[in-house]
Amino acid sequence: QVQLVESGGGLVQAGGSLRLSCAASGRTFSSYAMGWFRQAPGKEREFVAAISWSGAGKVSADSVKDRFTISRDNAKNTVYLQMNSLKLEDTAVYYCAAAGTSHSGPKEGDYDYWGQGTQVTVSS
Repeated sequence: QVQLVESGGGLVQAGGSLRLSCAASGRTFSSYAMGWFRQAPGKEREFVAAISWSGAGKVSADSVKDRFTISRDNAKNTVYLQMNSLKLEDTAVYYCAAAGTSHSGPKEGDYDYWGQGTQVTVSS
């Protein structure tokens, strides 16, 4: 079992930055690929970024490429999402998820565990 707890969300002006964190329980965190997803009001949840178990492999959605960076610290059982140049359309609940594989991508079905989410609101 892996429990995931997101933090770091909040209200930020457009153009600003936030760093989300996702703390995982369990001793096997380093064996899981991790992902970030988001869900805006009235929309389906969408993929944001994913990182391999080692941190060497990363993939992100085109909508956030060059603005968001995913990283992980296996010693701290934590995955991060650094979000820069935030836009109004980045407003959403952000979820982290863990996949029981070395690499993961945009398919929600690949993920075994999900956090409760953290709200990010970008204002003009």
